[in-house]
Amino acid sequence: MLTSKQRSKLRAMANTIESTYHIGKDGVTDIIVKELNALLEARELIKITINKNSGLTAEEAINEVCEKTGANPVSAIGGKIIIYKRSTKKPKIELD
Repeated sequence: MLTSKQRSKLRAMANTIESTYHIGKDGVTDIIVKELNALLEARELIKITINKNSGLTAEEAINEVCEKTGANPVSAIGGKIIIYKRSTKKPKIELD
């Protein structure tokens, strides 16, 4: 679980990155979960765009994605969500 200070730091870091993934009308499928796990291992912090035709709100999407990937929710605003998961091989982001 992230503290508010850690979430704040991660939100600030996410301001400079582009969305790395889009969730569309099929929602959060097993293929998406596999790809998100690979992205999280490589980058640790990712921004995802939730397309309007997905039928999911940002809150629903972040809850489902975090549950299936084991990631920590950072932010869910509008159609964008930000999630974080520490890399098991090469941690890049220090949260102190």
